[in-house]
Amino acid sequence: MEGNTNQKQLSVIQFILSISIALFVFLWSLDLMTSTFHVIGNETVIKILSITSNPFISLFIGLFITAVIQSSSTSTSLIVAVVASGGMTLENAVPMIMGANIGTTLTSTIVSLSYITDNKEFKNAIATGVMHDFFNIMTVMILFPLEYYYHLLSRLSTSVASVFNLSAVPTKIDQDLNSGLFDLINGFLIESINYKIILVLIACATLFASIKIISKIISKRMIGASDEKFQEVFFKHTLNSFGLGTMLTAGIQSSSITTSIIVPLGATGKIHHNKIFPYIVGANIGTTITALIAAFNKSEAALSIALVHFLFNFIGTLIFLLIPYLKQLPIQYARKFGLMTMQYRVIGFFYILFVFFILPLALIFLNKL
Repeated sequence: MEGNTNQKQLSVIQFILSISIALFVFLWSLDLMTSTFHVIGNETVIKILSITSNPFISLFIGLFITAVIQSSSTSTSLIVAVVASGGMTLENAVPMIMGANIGTTLTSTIVSLSYITDNKEFKNAIATGVMHDFFNIMTVMILFPLEYYYHLLSRLSTSVASVFNLSAVPTKIDQDLNSGLFDLINGFLIESINYKIILVLIACATLFASIKIISKIISKRMIGASDEKFQEVFFKHTLNSFGLGTMLTAGIQSSSITTSIIVPLGATGKIHHNKIFPYIVGANIGTTITALIAAFNKSEAALSIALVHFLFNFIGTLIFLLIPYLKQLPIQYARKFGLMTMQYRVIGFFYILFVFFILPLALIFLNKL
């Protein structure tokens, strides 16, 4: 009995230590990214701004990058770092955040294709997988024009960020954290490495790795091997499903994982699509915590773009979860798409290639001509 207690205590200590180290690496990599962009200079900044000045191209850059690295947490954190360094304006970054929300849905869609050998399960799996896609695509269709013409998200996020008054003098703890832990390491790296692109790659790699490690540690502890708990407890009511999706994704810091693990339950019909949808919407809210952490102790602009990520998903939640008719749209279109893909298998593969790769790359390439 005593041995089991000691083992549990050791497990908790290992969990806390692992999370603390991974979180430190996460915050350090973001600080390195910001510091490096400060050093790179105006020429590179101008190039970045010239690419992202077209909001449509910015949207598809965010979509493509997130589809490739399969982590909206990583891509939004990178965007926060670039905005904090002054390498991108808030208005240019907003469409990229929207694109990142679409790009992160690729994982659950790919997972749904694994049920291709069983017609009924394949139809349900595809519908479950693309619900995440359609929710984000429809939210973009509503909010992108409002941002393009009226700067709705950028103005709203700036107003909220101004309340926190980040321009004030940092506390002594903040100064000690930055100068004592990060500035010493980053200063040494910046002076030692001549090719600053290497520093950017190091920052990207460590950022991606730290998020994946945090995701793996927490998902293993929170989810375990039991899916039955999800069915028995968390999917009885809309609020339960939404709360589970939010909390689970906030802990794991990956909506790709939390939306993918629900695909098998949707494929087998154990959980109805109407109950899965609030869970997916909640996952979209939960994933915004990473960008908010990344904006910690940064500029007001950095906090503003992190708030854009939250507000985008929050407004989408209000529209598609609280309005009865609109709530059914992503579900209905997902079911129709599932039925169509069951009849013509090639549609599923073409959809993935076209939406996540061919269309973004084609638009980015045409913009350079």
